[in-house]
Amino acid sequence: MVVVKWGKEKYYFPLPPTDTKLGIIRGNLAETTHLDPSSFKLVHGGAIMKDDNAPISAYHITDNSVIALIGTADPLPPLPSVAQQQSAAAQRSEQSTISQITSELEKVRAELAPGVDMFLASLSGHVDATAHLDKERSRLGELLLQALLRLDAITFDRDWEQAREHRRGAVKEVQSLLDRLDGAWNNPPRAE
Repeated sequence: MVVVKWGKEKYYFPLPPTDTKLGIIRGNLAETTHLDPSSFKLVHGGAIMKDDNAPISAYHITDNSVIALIGTADPLPPLPSVAQQQSAAAQRSEQSTISQITSELEKVRAELAPGVDMFLASLSGHVDATAHLDKERSRLGELLLQALLRLDAITFDRDWEQAREHRRGAVKEVQSLLDRLDGAWNNPPRAE
């Protein structure tokens, strides 16, 4: 079985053949959740599964794997008209995009980085992980993944190099926090 977590919901599916394309899994989940297939992301092992043409074996999906579905149940908004799109583009600037990226990164620094530091400090005295620590690791990991997805959703013009560099740096910083969290959990300190 494969477990798919979506918020507080859990869905259980039989493990498909390893050569099954991710797009088929996405389609089945879209049917089950009544979401548009393009409105959600799938995450396994801390990585976003992006290539719908790749077989699930490429993402190391095995029996008892847990996949996080991150999306929204809200109906899709109607597509804006061409005039609305042009007006929105005219109002947006590279600087406002950089401000949006900076704001997201500042939230991570203020709200999540201290939590990761406290979690890592609490691990140093424990040889065996407790259910409480596992729950906190899962919570922090989920929040960091959501921050990565929000950064990924920030779009900008192709020639906005400064915005691209700011987003790249922000993603690296958030990913570094996630790596520290996962690394400490997977390789806890040994008691002497």
